Parts: sequence; structure tokens; C-alpha cells
Amino acid sequence: MSYLSTISLKPTRLFIILGGFFVANALIAEFIGVKIFALEDTLGLSPFNWNLFGQKGSLNFTAGVLLWPIIFIMTDIINEYFGRKGIRLLSFLTVGLIIYAFLMIYAAIGLTPASWWVGTGTEAGVPDMQAAFASVFGQGLWIIVGSVVAFLLGQIIDVFVFHRIKKITGANKVWLRATGSTFISQFIDSFVVLYIAFVLGPQQWSMGLFLAVGIVNYIYKVSAAILLTPAIYLAHNLIDRYLGDELAEKMKTEAAL
Repeated sequence: MSYLSTISLKPTRLFIILGGFFVANALIAEFIGVKIFALEDTLGLSPFNWNLFGQKGSLNFTAGVLLWPIIFIMTDIINEYFGRKGIRLLSFLTVGLIIYAFLMIYAAIGLTPASWWVGTGTEAGVPDMQAAFASVFGQGLWIIVGSVVAFLLGQIIDVFVFHRIKKITGANKVWLRATGSTFISQFIDSFVVLYIAFVLGPQQWSMGLFLAVGIVNYIYKVSAAILLTPAIYLAHNLIDRYLGDELAEKMKTEAAL
């Protein structure tokens, strides 16, 4: 069999498709995470006004939280068919590409802008396109480090818990190993990124603010993961039909080793 012919194999195609979607979602989440949105206003609800650890606030999140639950569910789906090695490869590849992307962005920010381009957004309310570009894409170093460390640590924990639950329950209870691993990994992810970016970072958040925001973010993420549980079964069904029952079961068995 030639090297090129391996691309036509169903498992190879599946890994490329799932891996590409996984990496793309992680990269997009990093870039859109600079935007903070109000969940209540978005849904047309009254402000929740949570009160935790002496801190009060509304349900404001980074836009990145829209994608992170999907990423962790993708982790479980890839884990199911390609095992620890598959998800480990994609996780390190994603971290490397995130770092590479930010290096290229900072290089782009450092380029001297064309004088005519700087003012092209004036009529749209953006008088300085260079400042806007740098502000949107030039995330702080502490935030980048925090998100990368949290992502990698969350992935490692997700994989470990996923396989531990599967070892105990067997091939059944897909929902339990998927949501269980996500609950634990999202908890680590939610607090690690905030601690590195905003407690250790220049903003120096108080412990009360750190815990309050972390808990609110975690509740949102696990709620999203629960709502997305049917999507896991849909994905499994589609993948099994694509691979065929015999090949799908063989891949799942080998992935669990």
C-alpha cells in the first residue's frame, strides 16, 4: 500500500476531519476570547446578579466559552476512537499552533501600517485601525500563557478520567465518561486560566474575585456540556455508520488499550 493511499482509508480520513475541527475550534476560541459578552442581555433575560465570596456581578463571559465545551466533547469523541495517543498528538499540535499563531499576530502588529489604512474605519467609529487591530488581537502574555497551560492540563486530565471511567463501566454509559471527564477537566481549566492570567498576572485579582468568577464560569461550562450530551450520541452514531460496526468496534477496543 502506498503512502498516498492511506489517505483514502476511513480511519485516516476520520482522524483528519475530527482533528481539523478540534484544532480550528481551539484556535478560534483563543482569538474570539478577547470579547466579553453579557449572557442575560444576549438571551433577553433580567440580570442574574450573582453574589459569591463578597463579589457581585452579572453573567459576563469571554466569547471563547461558546467553543470550549465543544472542544472538550471533541476530545472525548476522538479519545473514543483513537485513544490517548491520538488526542495527545492533537493537543500538543494545537498548543504549538496557538503559540505560532500569536507569534505571527505580534509580528503583524509590529509592521508599520500604511498611513491611508489607519483611518479607513473612521466612518464606522474606528478612527485608528492600527490601535484597534493591536487591541483585539494583541492579547496579554499572561492570558496567552494561562489559556495554553489550562488547555493542555485540562486535556491531560480529561483523557485520564475518560479512560478510568470507561475501564470501570465498560463500553456502555457513553454519557457518563464524556460528561464525567468534562466536568473534572473543565473545573481545572476554568480556575487555572484565571489564576495564571489574572491572579499571578498584572491585574492581581483578589482571591474572592478569582473564586467567584471561576465558579460562575465553571457552572456555565458544565451546563453547556450537559446540553450538548445528545450531540455526543449523534456523533457516535454518524461515525459508526461511516466506519461500519465491525471497524468502529475494533477502533474503540484498540483505543481503550
